[in-house]
Amino acid sequence: MSFMRLDKMLSSMGIGTRNEIRKACRDNRIMVNGTIIRDPSVHIDPDIDIVSLDEEPVLFTRYVYFMLNKPAGTISATSDSRTTVLDLIDCSVKGLYPVGRLDLDTEGLLLITNDGPLGHQLLSPKNHVEKEYLVQLKTEIEEGNLEPIRKGIRLNKDETCLPAEVRITGERECRIILQEGKFHEIKRMFSAIGNEVVYLKRLRMKDLVLDESLAPGEYRELSEAEIAGLKESAH
Repeated sequence: MSFMRLDKMLSSMGIGTRNEIRKACRDNRIMVNGTIIRDPSVHIDPDIDIVSLDEEPVLFTRYVYFMLNKPAGTISATSDSRTTVLDLIDCSVKGLYPVGRLDLDTEGLLLITNDGPLGHQLLSPKNHVEKEYLVQLKTEIEEGNLEPIRKGIRLNKDETCLPAEVRITGERECRIILQEGKFHEIKRMFSAIGNEVVYLKRLRMKDLVLDESLAPGEYRELSEAEIAGLKESAH
């Protein structure tokens, strides 16, 4: 059993603030297992007890997981004066956040969840979680120029990148797989070998692959298999 306060459970599901839930209790609008509850601090087991508001069941979801195809021009943050990735998600569950950040002009796979422990595991440098990107460059790519990136390129006297896998897929296009997430890392890598990134899209995080049927700005919930794969890879 996993007990929690009734008002915390309802607020986590976006039902209202603690004050609004307290008032709903006073107004006899909230029931647990068919009994009117006037004390919002009562402890319940949200996985077993049936909670309803105005006789409509409130389904409790502890964690939610969304795959977003992040469009260029959106901020990977929970709040900002500009459009954030959370503004694209229609979900009342509290505590959602993007797992990692994509630059303002970068598109592609972004995991949105309220599962803090999983997010921490996926972002922890010691876990070396793979992230794959499609990169388009300003000038033609030559195999010989990629060796510094494959060996672990030095960005400055204090920063050296881990070795990265790079595969050329076009005259000015390649795929790159990283196991870390330094600030503007891919752009700085290619700048260090005299080239410029003009388009960047994340395709994969470990075993989670971007659903190409999602247009930029669209999202969907992860399947049980995808969630299980992320949790397995995080460990």
